[in-house]
Amino acid sequence: MIKRSGYADLPLHTGIVPKWLADRMKLLGTEIIESILLNYGKKEVLTRLSDPLWFQSLGAVLGMDWHSSGITTSVMYALKRGINERARDFGLCVCGGRGKYSRKTPDELLFLADATGLDGNSLVNASRLTAKVDGSAVQDGFQLYMHNFVLSDEGDWVVVQQGMNTKLRTARRYHWSSENLRSFIEEPHSGVTGENQGKILNLTAAEASATRSSILSLTQENPGKMLKEIAKITGQDYVCQLEFWQGSQILIRNDRNLKMPGHHEVRAEDVDLKRLGSVLATAYDNNSNQNFESLLLTPGLGPRTLQSLTLVSEVIYGTPSRFTDPARFSFAHGGKDGHPFPVATKIYDESIRILGDAIEKSKLGYKDKSECIRRLNTTARQIEENCSPLADFEATIAHEKEHSKEWGGRTCMD
Repeated sequence: MIKRSGYADLPLHTGIVPKWLADRMKLLGTEIIESILLNYGKKEVLTRLSDPLWFQSLGAVLGMDWHSSGITTSVMYALKRGINERARDFGLCVCGGRGKYSRKTPDELLFLADATGLDGNSLVNASRLTAKVDGSAVQDGFQLYMHNFVLSDEGDWVVVQQGMNTKLRTARRYHWSSENLRSFIEEPHSGVTGENQGKILNLTAAEASATRSSILSLTQENPGKMLKEIAKITGQDYVCQLEFWQGSQILIRNDRNLKMPGHHEVRAEDVDLKRLGSVLATAYDNNSNQNFESLLLTPGLGPRTLQSLTLVSEVIYGTPSRFTDPARFSFAHGGKDGHPFPVATKIYDESIRILGDAIEKSKLGYKDKSECIRRLNTTARQIEENCSPLADFEATIAHEKEHSKEWGGRTCMD
């Protein structure tokens, strides 16, 4: 079964990711993927990538703009650079990309099929079919310009692709998966993320079977009649549970929703202050700080690094319900545009070092650091459930900006 597991609507932003951030995104993003691989396996990595809310949270913890269109291309580029360098070890490979690189996807898939013994024609068909559905069969006003196909050596895959609507100045990211994966432990993860754009022409709907037949017959008609019929078709609303059959079943669902706001800055209403409060309490409580410093065996480890690692821990170990407020994850390292505060590069580097060290020691059988990082997430959850601390949003941002220079704060304008 081929399933579209969701889509995300994002404000259209321009600009580039500076090299100092792109390189860090590659390192930390790859470490997060490796940690998920070690703890849960390849299917779980694909499950996470197929969830629009988790993907958005990952981008925010990596220091990208928390809600902009650039989060998709930048995160996938970072993961492609990092994962493909270790494709044999991971059993994963990222194909495609933006623009001309998206058109190389079929050749890349056929190459991987030859190397792994997978059915290359089936993979190429899946790649083309998902692009055709989002680019043509569902005419929602978004022109595809990016297509990434993430493949495992077991034949499972995820597609992450993005389209642009220049009139609305909005990008839409679509997520597809090769089967109805259920993970994040026990909770469902699939869904639609985005703002209702009103009526759309959706030729993949089961209810649109007669319409598809009519369109085939219209190819024999004169243009005048075709235009009249098309006007009738586009006046119908097929926003619903969607099913489409073309060699294999495609199911499109819409049970996880997120409307990304147009404002650039992070506001208090964009963040679950109770969840953020539990992160801050985990990091800045003296007893907790001393406990985790001892476990991590990292001299000089401070509460600000624990704050970042707690959010990184949640990206690795959290369940689907934890990712409904992606903006919260920008409090790990900041954002390249300065929202909610400049990227704290020194803290970022500490996160990369500590997580990387934990992964390497875990491979050798020394799991103390990995268990400690897991416990950060557990502790934050316990504090949230038992103490219900609310973060002082303005004071938190003021504290970050006050120490920004000390923590190596940088933005894309530097």
